[in-house]
Amino acid sequence: MINFLRKFREDSNFILLFLAVLFLLLAIINPSVPITKNIYNYIFIVDISQSMNTPDMSLDAQKISRIEYSKKTLQRLVERLPCKTKVSIGMFAGVSVASTYTPIEVCDNFSSINNTIDHLDWRSTWSGNSRLRESMVTLARLIRSFPESAQVVFFTDGEEAPRLHTFNTRDLSQFQGGQDWLFVGIGSDEGTAIPKFDSNNQLIGYWSNDSFALQPGIAQISESNLGTRDNKVASGVSDRYLSKLDEDYLKLLAQEIKGNYIKGDSVETILDAMEKQKAAWRDQSAYELRYFLSLLALIFFTLRFISVENVLHLLRFRKDAH
Repeated sequence: MINFLRKFREDSNFILLFLAVLFLLLAIINPSVPITKNIYNYIFIVDISQSMNTPDMSLDAQKISRIEYSKKTLQRLVERLPCKTKVSIGMFAGVSVASTYTPIEVCDNFSSINNTIDHLDWRSTWSGNSRLRESMVTLARLIRSFPESAQVVFFTDGEEAPRLHTFNTRDLSQFQGGQDWLFVGIGSDEGTAIPKFDSNNQLIGYWSNDSFALQPGIAQISESNLGTRDNKVASGVSDRYLSKLDEDYLKLLAQEIKGNYIKGDSVETILDAMEKQKAAWRDQSAYELRYFLSLLALIFFTLRFISVENVLHLLRFRKDAH
């Protein structure tokens, strides 16, 4: 063994340099090996109803609204998605969901996707109501219109407005299409008044308790049995409607449609939940070996400057000890 190491020492510089150059050339050629991985399509839906303007979320030690928190979280999620993932951005208000576009590849369209998220605004709403339960049917129909299937990640506080009663609660026991949909709860557990803004985004007051109650005698005969509600501003502090994240309702809704629920207080938590969703398909792609081969070239080049005298000394010492 000692003789072998001595011989290697005499030729080691050439051998190590040869190996370093060899792996460097291979890195330039950049061979690849085929690997199979899951490919995901997502539609990220943000609740833009006015309860999402409630400023009860914290980011960088500052209070921000639920909708702003959802947008910041969504942008951080998009940054973490691997290439070939396809993404659509949707908005929920009233009883329906609108998609800005069918799912597009995240890396090629990264700037466009982030720009879409930046422009999500409560003023895009087409209805003053917030009927999350009713929107499930519309959402399933929307996804069926896509060229490829997509998994749902739905950012919402779970607020139903007007409040649900027996006669205006849709039965979802036979609902099909919600498998693995993910509800992300946004909001705090402490009740906070919902600000009411005008079309210029100027605060004009706060939503009253009456705003979340059905107008008597209307819900039963209104279109689609949805009902309407009062649009008044609260007359005083005691009359303000206090909104908070309705986790119990979102968990129940997720269970009814065979989906899942998590609280949206961590990007890592959301990503972990998304990884458990069913992939759109499995794709075989090439894994480039450039960086691995470059690392080997660096290792062999560095070994040229490491003496083997210490190794020889250690082996000789062990031989003498025996």
